[in-house]
Amino acid sequence: MMIKKADEIKGREITEKSTYLNRRQFIAAGAVLGAGLLLPGVFVGEVAGPKIPGVRPSPFGTKEERTPYKDVTGYNNYYEFGTDKEDPAANAGRFRIRPWTVRIDGAVKKSREYDIDQLIKMSPLEERVYRMRCVEGWSMVIPWVGFPLQSLIKAVEPSSQAKYVEFTTLLNPDQMPGQRRRVLDWPYVEGLRLDEAMHPLTLLAVGLYGEVLPNQNGAPLRLVVPWKYGFKGIKGIVRIRFVEHQPVTAWIKAAPNEYGFYSNVNPDVDHPRWSQRKERRIGEFFKRETLMFNGYADQVGHLYAGMDLRKYF
Repeated sequence: MMIKKADEIKGREITEKSTYLNRRQFIAAGAVLGAGLLLPGVFVGEVAGPKIPGVRPSPFGTKEERTPYKDVTGYNNYYEFGTDKEDPAANAGRFRIRPWTVRIDGAVKKSREYDIDQLIKMSPLEERVYRMRCVEGWSMVIPWVGFPLQSLIKAVEPSSQAKYVEFTTLLNPDQMPGQRRRVLDWPYVEGLRLDEAMHPLTLLAVGLYGEVLPNQNGAPLRLVVPWKYGFKGIKGIVRIRFVEHQPVTAWIKAAPNEYGFYSNVNPDVDHPRWSQRKERRIGEFFKRETLMFNGYADQVGHLYAGMDLRKYF
């Protein structure tokens, strides 16, 4: 593997503007991916997806060097498709992402079910280059394409009872072979406090590297919360529910002493089986110091003012 470091992203366009499609073509491209049409014998992580049109630059993110596309799409945690890092890319190629609906309900005034393409059209898409940190100690820098979760929250108008947001992944063992094993209590469930969900950094992603989100990265819709460990970024979302009480998440059910509800990146709070003080950026040999809140402390630290971050880990 090439060892490469840089403080600034090189001045180049990731996607040529001349190759952009219109939004209708983007939706059609998503339907093609959902049908699971792959070139014979081609590993899904090696193939760039359809380009996403009209993505605007975002003021959020980092200028750090981006992790190569092949690593972002070939080295994943997605237990619904297997527990090894290479399993999702190998097993998710024929996962069908169209038709797809997302139900929004619970303590909201405007409960409804969205077709995924309706949802995508509701808010202008942005590219945000975020640091991403896994609890196992590896990290990446990924240019996500998506829209702020807060725009959807505002559209459905939460009631005063809404204190948390609960997310649920599709349950379909026929398409998701990992769900045939009791590794976790399926379907996968995650959650955020409402103010975390409303934070401008919190993203619903539909693409990466200017392209339609690959199946193994959570297509057609996944959560990105860059100051938290990666398992909080639930994939294949089919339901978003607003609730009064803290959701019981998949990993809290499985190992509550290891995977807390907040799961903020914190070098001072170790996992019971390993230290969180250092991380290894994919593509680099040497480890680097882990940053508090994954380097987003200035933006999100106020959300946890006065909290005991060892107790609420």
